[in-house]
Amino acid sequence: MKRDLGIIVFPEFFQTEGVAQVLDNLQQRTGLDAIATSPYVMRPTHDGDGGREPPIDGGAGSVRLLDRPLWGRRELFVRTSVAYEPNRAFYEGLRYQPPAPDSYTSADGALVGKALAQARQRGLRTYLQIQAAIPPGYRVQFGGPDPDDEPRHIDGRIVGDRLDKNGSLASPHIRDYTVALLKDLAHAYPDIDGFHIDWPEYPPYTLDSAFLDFGTHAQAAAARMGLDFDAMVADATRCHAWLTQRLTLDELARGMTAVADYPGVVAMCGLKARLAAECAAAWRAAVPDKQIVLRSFPPPWTAISGFSFEAMAPFADAISVKLFTMHWPMMVGSWTARLLRDNPALGSAKSVAPLVAKIFDVADTPEEFGDAIGQYPDPEAPHPVGAAAMARKIETARRRSAPTSVYAMAHGYGPIDDFRARLSTAWASSAHKVWINRYGYLSDEKLDAIGLVCRPPMLPT
Repeated sequence: MKRDLGIIVFPEFFQTEGVAQVLDNLQQRTGLDAIATSPYVMRPTHDGDGGREPPIDGGAGSVRLLDRPLWGRRELFVRTSVAYEPNRAFYEGLRYQPPAPDSYTSADGALVGKALAQARQRGLRTYLQIQAAIPPGYRVQFGGPDPDDEPRHIDGRIVGDRLDKNGSLASPHIRDYTVALLKDLAHAYPDIDGFHIDWPEYPPYTLDSAFLDFGTHAQAAAARMGLDFDAMVADATRCHAWLTQRLTLDELARGMTAVADYPGVVAMCGLKARLAAECAAAWRAAVPDKQIVLRSFPPPWTAISGFSFEAMAPFADAISVKLFTMHWPMMVGSWTARLLRDNPALGSAKSVAPLVAKIFDVADTPEEFGDAIGQYPDPEAPHPVGAAAMARKIETARRRSAPTSVYAMAHGYGPIDDFRARLSTAWASSAHKVWINRYGYLSDEKLDAIGLVCRPPMLPT
């Protein structure tokens, strides 16, 4: 069985630790096979200026701290600049344009190409990570669509409490920009093996974000596909009212099967899946000589996010399923709080949260969550998730994506023993195919743990 280990290393660590030192550290301690990075460079700013690093995750992740300091700090505010000179011919006539290079590009931008080149010289596969629907697409925290390209709620409003900044996958402006970005990066970095494309779906962090996309772009796409958009709106309106006004514990216990009572909602989920697959087909056609790795939420969240493994797999060389387990209690807590807000008859979080956790299959027993429901784990807190639940998610994705390869995407955040246990589950359930996000959370102790879990066994002499 061929093992395959990749690690996401963002450019700021090449800037602060040095290219050779980062690559030496990774190879000597982990024996990795591939790296992915992104085409930007970073600089520290004054507190409150720019974005927090590590990301604040909608406020809940403010407890996060880096394991590997940047410019001497485990948390700081930063800004980014493009790492290369975009070829604007690829973007001619498009609504979205790449940012202009600046003095930070001139000072440090070449480090990205240098890191990729040195990694290849060492025998590693190399990838660039981009965002599927957050122009300019270089990093998740910096960018976002124009209001016209925002995914809309049933009533046409923009949902304000989303964690992500994804635009509508139905927008031709979003799709055309991402196609141009892939072509541009393949031209600027011709020797890379391929691309990781993040969030090629509608991230369902909150209940209201699950009721996207009802914007004009989605309406036009539905008409083009011969779908009854009005029926989708009507059933989604009824379903949302049921969930937020008259839900009972018995109905909640039915889980996702209850959605079958609203065929228009099922149809909307199908529309989102078709939109995501159309995007994936366009990306595949844009860079036919490069590998495409699509990164997805784990099932069953994919049922409402629009990521159909069966539909996406033909356009991907691999699918990387995120086991970002620090998000799971936050998401269960968010959905629980929203359900309780307008359904006081449901009782309390203690009665609702275990049912929500069961719907999304994040714990093997209700006791695993305990008082951690809704809490973003601090850096020394184990993630309250089930090992069997993690394995089921990867096994489901593998079955539905076959014959396309599926990687488990482990996250480096958390205490060493918990990280090692989660990585072991990811490694076993994926048949030894893992990507790890990200180097900034990987202390040398964690890197050594990766080596122990993921290195091929020594052959007897």
